[in-house]
Amino acid sequence: MTPEALQRRQQQLLIRSTELRQVLVRDVNRLQHPASLVDQVTVGWRWVAQHPQWPLAVLAVLLVLKPKRALSWSAKLWWLWKSARQLRRLRQTLRPFLAPR
Repeated sequence: MTPEALQRRQQQLLIRSTELRQVLVRDVNRLQHPASLVDQVTVGWRWVAQHPQWPLAVLAVLLVLKPKRALSWSAKLWWLWKSARQLRRLRQTLRPFLAPR
C-alpha cells in the first residue's frame, strides 16, 4: 500500500473506532438503571441476611394478626423455595452439557 492509502485507512479506522466508542457509551448508559436496581436488591438481600430478626419479627406479627393469610403465604413461599433448590440442582447437573465450547 502507498503511504497515502495507509493514511486514509488509518483515518477510516480512527473514525470507526470513535463511532464504536459512542455506541458503547450509549449501550452502557442504557444499562445503568437496571444495574442500579440489581445493586439495590443485592444490598437489601445482604441486609436481610445480616439482620434476620426483622423479617422474622414481621412474620410473627403477620402470624398473630392474620394467621390464615400468613399460613397461605408461607405455603407459597415454601413451594417457591423448594422449586428454586430443585432448579439450582438441575442447573448444576446440566452445567457440563451447557458449557460453551
